[in-house]
Amino acid sequence: MTIEIATRRSIPEATEIGPAKRVGMVSLGCPKALVDSERILTRLRADGYAMSGDYAGADVVVVNTCGFLDSAKEESLEAIGEALAENGKVIVTGCMGEEAETIRARFPEVLAVTGAHQYEQVVEAVHEAAPASQGPFVDLIPQPDVKLTPRHYSYLKISEGCNHSCAFCIIPQLRGKLQSRRVDAVLREAEKLVAAGTKELLVISQDTSAYGVDIRHEERMWKGHPVRAHMTDLARELGQMRTPEGEVPWVRLHYVYPYPHVDAVIPLMADGLLTPYLDIPFQHASPKVLRAMKRPANEAKVLERLKAWREIVPEMTIRSSFVVGFPGETEEDFQYLLDWLEEAQLDRVGAFRFEPVAGAAANELPDPVPEAIKEERYARIMAVTERISVAKLQAKVGRTLPVIIDEVGEPDEDGDVGATGRSQADAPEIDGQVFLRNVPETLQAGDVVQVAVEDADAHDLFGVIAP
Repeated sequence: MTIEIATRRSIPEATEIGPAKRVGMVSLGCPKALVDSERILTRLRADGYAMSGDYAGADVVVVNTCGFLDSAKEESLEAIGEALAENGKVIVTGCMGEEAETIRARFPEVLAVTGAHQYEQVVEAVHEAAPASQGPFVDLIPQPDVKLTPRHYSYLKISEGCNHSCAFCIIPQLRGKLQSRRVDAVLREAEKLVAAGTKELLVISQDTSAYGVDIRHEERMWKGHPVRAHMTDLARELGQMRTPEGEVPWVRLHYVYPYPHVDAVIPLMADGLLTPYLDIPFQHASPKVLRAMKRPANEAKVLERLKAWREIVPEMTIRSSFVVGFPGETEEDFQYLLDWLEEAQLDRVGAFRFEPVAGAAANELPDPVPEAIKEERYARIMAVTERISVAKLQAKVGRTLPVIIDEVGEPDEDGDVGATGRSQADAPEIDGQVFLRNVPETLQAGDVVQVAVEDADAHDLFGVIAP
């Protein structure tokens, strides 16, 4: 009887817990920053906070900034200003957080400024700005990690930082030297994501090929056998994972520098264990420009290797990005790049005009390229790569391809339902899409279907689910 009374007396105390404080998040920049945002929100939710989808409902707003280019910094500053105007209580983190003085000079009212992947400091700042009204153990069932991407695809960050000293980049100053995660921790996270519904894992880092170099490719036990912290070992293990339905999830490798050991992952694609897709940041092709950029692996015979890879995996997609107008780039250098692209026949290409970044070594290089010439070269490279893309996509018309569904639309006036998805050649946000007509209303995001391709333009495919 005494126990029963004590229990009854404890109930009013439990019910007096106030509503959870709400945190808003603005996440800018690359997928690696998005993963940082997910980790911050996951930690805050574990501490009893709720998430807010707008400024008005938030007790505090966290702005995760990008500081890679001056234009990105300006976008970050605009986001901070908007958050302050709409909410008033703002914490700044991310790459531009390394420039706290610049941020505070423009916005002295921000509550705190922290640097990239400084999760603990962000959480502490949130606790101070909006003390949690609920403890971390309010829910009897633990909440899943916060995801800022759709349920069916997830970014898997395997390392932080970078050991390179590229002349145009300040990532090492912002995020530090290479810090690889334990391979068993990476695999455990991947397994958890796949079990929770992830159909596509996007492996990201600053340099995926260098994974494990800093920890001397240490071995860890996984599923009863040792696995090295090495890109090829990690890729092989990821290829062994299965969804709850017994399917092989798509595993897509990003930011892969073309070191010799990359050759070892190509057979995994041929065996269906990896998505036949490589994102390789070539940046240029002219040996002179690459030397000025201080790019690694520029001595590799890339064209010969691309040909060898495609002989093993004819369906392989190669995506890359290039900088035009780098200081000292001559017309001869640029024409070399265009000729290289004609021979390389890359599937997906992005191009960027060189932009000085405060603190980058390239700012001190002689012979800057005038803006008008940058624009002219940008237009030329985009024309070449678009022509290549048109030919490659037209070659897919009439074929049947696997497509992962991202979104299913509402029925139109005739009752027809459309959907948007991606082929294995398309990473989310950066590549093309596949637009489907007349799909069944039972189709859901995350479904992988066979699509008969009916048409194509410069970037996207159009089709119908194959009978």
